[in-house]
Amino acid sequence: MASIEEQIAALEDEIRNTQYNKATQLHIGRLRAKIAVLRLEREARARGKGGGVGYSVRKSGNATVGLVGYPSVGKSTLLNRLTAADSETGAYDFTTVSIIPGMLRWGGASIQILDMPGLVPGAAKGRGRGREVLSVVRSVDLVLFLIDPEHPNLRALTAELEGAGVRINQRPPRIVVQKGDRGGLTVSSTVRLTHLAGGAAAQIAREFGMHNGSIVFREDATVDQLIDVLAGNRVYLLAIYAVNKAETLSPTDRARLVADLRGFDPLFISAKNQSGLDLLVDRIGHALRFIRVYVKPPGRPPDLDEPVILRQGDSISGLLHRLPAELDRAFRAAQVWGRSARFPGQTVGRDHVLADEDIVTVVVARGSARPAA
Repeated sequence: MASIEEQIAALEDEIRNTQYNKATQLHIGRLRAKIAVLRLEREARARGKGGGVGYSVRKSGNATVGLVGYPSVGKSTLLNRLTAADSETGAYDFTTVSIIPGMLRWGGASIQILDMPGLVPGAAKGRGRGREVLSVVRSVDLVLFLIDPEHPNLRALTAELEGAGVRINQRPPRIVVQKGDRGGLTVSSTVRLTHLAGGAAAQIAREFGMHNGSIVFREDATVDQLIDVLAGNRVYLLAIYAVNKAETLSPTDRARLVADLRGFDPLFISAKNQSGLDLLVDRIGHALRFIRVYVKPPGRPPDLDEPVILRQGDSISGLLHRLPAELDRAFRAAQVWGRSARFPGQTVGRDHVLADEDIVTVVVARGSARPAA
């Protein structure tokens, strides 16, 4: 019997050899679904065997950025320039053999930067400890792709992450899947489906063994988006791009790279000469979309010198996670002043989404051991 890798390779060959048109669209979609199911089985077997030796990284700070690139593109040098880390550097491949963290300060926020071993072709299949590295990538808040002018193939690099279930600069599809144990499978939508009409969604779902339940589309999703939702192990990460060693580029070479990397909008930097790093730090900070929230104890002014750093979309629950645990346990409500409040001092619950420079008073239940913040 063919191995999982051989089955995946055969299906990929069939996709490559099948002309894509309206008549073959569903067939190709089902082949992609079969590949996704086989990859899930491969991951389950790897976990059952212990998955090999991985990397242990303790996340800290307000957000984590992963440096991703091929070997010897200058990730370690960049980490040392941006942070107080001491990551070993050398003019040869695979210098970094573990995950090296460093801390960057930006606008009051602490940003953890992770220098990771360079990825090689086939990383998503496990080559060069690729699966261990990619498992760390899945846990970060932002990916910084760093490339060398001599190896500028960003599309191949991003394809390795795609193969590991990482979706770059995308949002999760608006598809709701609920599995059941009887009653058959129903598919409905709030929009007109142009990619998954005529029973295609149900056929894709059955490749995942889903025969009962419901699928509701709230957007005109593609086959790949439905597969991502059914697979259930995708992560959606922000990413920015930088070309290192810009000091080696002639104007002609730089213009060629700009054309080759159209759509990625990379910054040109030199970690060695420390040029372009301020712009890079600002791009990292803005991409992470921090907000500042000021805590106001009852009857006292807010502490405007020490904001709590959160991310856009965070709620009162996110704020409570940054405050002493007693406040979370005794939480009764919160009062909010600022852009997220309908009126000054609005009383809200845990799900209220905060905005930059909001002022918050946490109200706790009577009899709590700790006064409200």
